[in-house]
Amino acid sequence: MSGFRISPIAEANGFRLEAFSEIGSTNALALERARAGDPGRLWLVTKRQTSGRGRRGRAWETPDGNLAATLLLVPDFELKHAATLGFVAGLTLSDALKAVSPASRFHVGVDGGTPLNGGRFALKWPNDVLADGAKLAGILLETTLLPDQRFAMALGIGVNVVAFPEGLPYPASSLKDLSVDCDAEALFLAISDAWIENERLWDNGRGLSHIRRRWLESAAGVGSEVAVQIEGRVVRGIFETIDDECRFVIREPDGGVITVAAGDVHFGAVASAASA
Repeated sequence: MSGFRISPIAEANGFRLEAFSEIGSTNALALERARAGDPGRLWLVTKRQTSGRGRRGRAWETPDGNLAATLLLVPDFELKHAATLGFVAGLTLSDALKAVSPASRFHVGVDGGTPLNGGRFALKWPNDVLADGAKLAGILLETTLLPDQRFAMALGIGVNVVAFPEGLPYPASSLKDLSVDCDAEALFLAISDAWIENERLWDNGRGLSHIRRRWLESAAGVGSEVAVQIEGRVVRGIFETIDDECRFVIREPDGGVITVAAGDVHFGAVASAASA
């Protein structure tokens, strides 16, 4: 029997929960539910996902004990605001991780390290969470149009709770590897709780400036060397900030500024090794 529970405040705000012992993809199922008429505000969770995927269709492994969770939304806001919910999800996950982890500091890692405020977890643009400079979690947003011309959104969160993939081109870690005593069920409970406040702060896009400010407080790599892969080429410079629309801002060596809406970001030693 599943031990997953949704937080009382989430339940009071109309959110629902379905938990599975195993599933192909929580995001895929969420979008199927939306096309079948589900009204949204539904969490789908599992500790074993067999065909999950990350950004750009990459495989995302969820071995038994890790967390795969998707929030299905059928919103009233405009589609142009949808992408910024990734930053809401990042803050939510960061808040949840802080809630379930003992307070301590990590050293700066090879792909971004921790933010200057000494927080344990760092947010890597656009939709990753790092611990000690290694990838701990990823977020994937997907949308589908509905027959009534509205759209549905699947906001997927994958966290390495007990294990992380081997042979990746970047460092990765898990909560177990970091000696954080927390299982997938406890982490999801904290996520479902933290989402409520961050969604309220976002306020259908009207509060994006507040989300941006909070995100930058926990951002990885601000002020450090960065390499961004954009459509087959590599742009190098210093990660300066994210702009008012949460796009990535790079200061080039010649002083020019490049604003990036989508791309693969690498910091530090990984940035130095990145090639076109």
